[in-house]
Amino acid sequence: RTHMVTGDEDGAGPTALRQPAHQVSPQAVRYWTVNSLVGGVLTWGVLFAVAWFLPEGRWWSTALVWLFVVVMAVNVVEVVLEPVIRYRRTRWEVTGEKVFAQTGWLSRDQRIAPLSRVQTVDTHRGAIMRLYGLANVTVTTASAAGPITLPCLDSDVADRVTADLARITGQTRGDAT
Repeated sequence: RTHMVTGDEDGAGPTALRQPAHQVSPQAVRYWTVNSLVGGVLTWGVLFAVAWFLPEGRWWSTALVWLFVVVMAVNVVEVVLEPVIRYRRTRWEVTGEKVFAQTGWLSRDQRIAPLSRVQTVDTHRGAIMRLYGLANVTVTTASAAGPITLPCLDSDVADRVTADLARITGQTRGDAT
């Protein structure tokens, strides 16, 4: 899905929105793969527990086999394809005027917020993220659409972006509403 903006720099008319300049960390592929594996193992554990306690020979035995097949197919897609596609499509950029993020693997979401609207900047490092040296930077704005997340940045890049955003937004006049 291509988003259009009205006007370009020389005022010649609508232009397609370009991609943000930076890709996420290459470690994001491993992180997303492990996350999918953990989710798959938990799902399989629940399905096996249900199968263990259900009596055999009923209609739900056949339904459960088909459910296993569908869940297995979804898990294979999540583990093999999703991380690679997400890595290629997830991008971010912070300039002196805006925060720009593009995310998604089946659909594409593009979010832009002017720095004058930034209210908070948060960095998140979950347990698995720390194993891969990654962090998410979440930028909360005065927007009903919610925060913008710059996912799976190298930890040092995330710290630098957070510090830069704090410095830039601290210099911005206005109340960020």
